[in-house]
Amino acid sequence: MNYKPIIIVPGEPNSIFFELFFKVIKKEIKSPIILIASRNLILKQAKILKKKFNFSITSELEIIKNKNNLKRINLIDVNFNQASGFSKITSKSNHYVSMCFDIAIRLLEKNVSNKFINGPISKKTFLKNEYNGITEYLAKKTKTKNFAMIIYNKNLSVCPLTTHLPIKYVSKKINKLEIINKVKLINSFWKKKFGKQVKIGVTGLNPHCESIDSFNEDKNIILPTIKKLKNLKYKIEGPLAADTIFIKNNRKKFDLIIGMYHDQVLTPIKTLFEYDAINITIGLPFIRVSPDHGPNESMLGKNKSNYLSLFNSIKFLDF
Repeated sequence: MNYKPIIIVPGEPNSIFFELFFKVIKKEIKSPIILIASRNLILKQAKILKKKFNFSITSELEIIKNKNNLKRINLIDVNFNQASGFSKITSKSNHYVSMCFDIAIRLLEKNVSNKFINGPISKKTFLKNEYNGITEYLAKKTKTKNFAMIIYNKNLSVCPLTTHLPIKYVSKKINKLEIINKVKLINSFWKKKFGKQVKIGVTGLNPHCESIDSFNEDKNIILPTIKKLKNLKYKIEGPLAADTIFIKNNRKKFDLIIGMYHDQVLTPIKTLFEYDAINITIGLPFIRVSPDHGPNESMLGKNKSNYLSLFNSIKFLDF
């Protein structure tokens, strides 16, 4: 069986990504890997972490030409010079990270693969308040308007209707069309990936789905939208109180829970599964997966970080 390669951009160079990658690559992985990163940085970090790492140096053109005959790990070397293996996260790496993403997107556009993983980046230094997150960054790069971020676990997944958005802006971004588009996109993904219709629970915005204001988003926006989707034969319930929807007997009714804002659903999912979850962006021209953690600057070089989320990210695309 010929497995399509998994294209990987490690992201922020001063992160725990390579520590995790060195651990994961020892596992059984059937798909070839195209790693877009600095050879110099890899070797320096491998020396600090006392890891041996074998790869084949290649180029973007060679990958396109030989996409069906790749080595196990194929490295496209992107220049990045740093005196030490690990350093403080600054904007000095922005051009390097951007170049890595650009190469990956070109390979994806050339149909080398449809499988993409990116490691963590620093939103503060790389995105510089221009994008809410990498989800939005990739959507802009690929001119994708309808997309969704899913934090996936085989037992329960979540999707925030709004992503990395300050709380004061959330209510302004909640509307019927956004909910409908997200539900349709998630259901289509679930049918294609898992061969079944997804069972969705939707939280309300306000505590207990009640509001002291004259306008109640739960009553005026979320409820009628869910009624419409139910009439269209989607398996969906809500709005449901966010403080009880994750109780065991409630959450087991659903495959996925849509929340109105980021921490409303990411806090409980990370409490339940910790590192056993991955970040999936759906709606892009390719499948984008990312381990569900940040650069974790405080753990650099310590060789103590949990690799499970990166391992699950790779295994999700290992087909």
